[in-house]
Amino acid sequence: MNFVSKLLQVLAFVPSIITTVENLIGHKTGAEKKDAVMSFLQTALSAGDSLMSREIVDQDKFQNGLSQIITGTVQCLNASIWASGQKTSDPSPVSSQPGAIS
Repeated sequence: MNFVSKLLQVLAFVPSIITTVENLIGHKTGAEKKDAVMSFLQTALSAGDSLMSREIVDQDKFQNGLSQIITGTVQCLNASIWASGQKTSDPSPVSSQPGAIS
């Protein structure tokens, strides 16, 4: 599988990872939660595929990009019904835990 396909597959899990980290360590600071999400993502990207490490030529820029993706995802989640705790027309429960990862 090429680099872009693998990266996109992992990034599809960013909202789930953020929600999981928020539920597990919601009492921690935003920076601590963001570090946890970064750790999950880096583990997922490196798990079983040395291709990823060979294709990343600037690790700092790559990590900065992941950080921006996490921040943007949190901003989207915090701007959505997910963070407000309001109900939509869908009767399924919505978490009232905002993703305060900064």
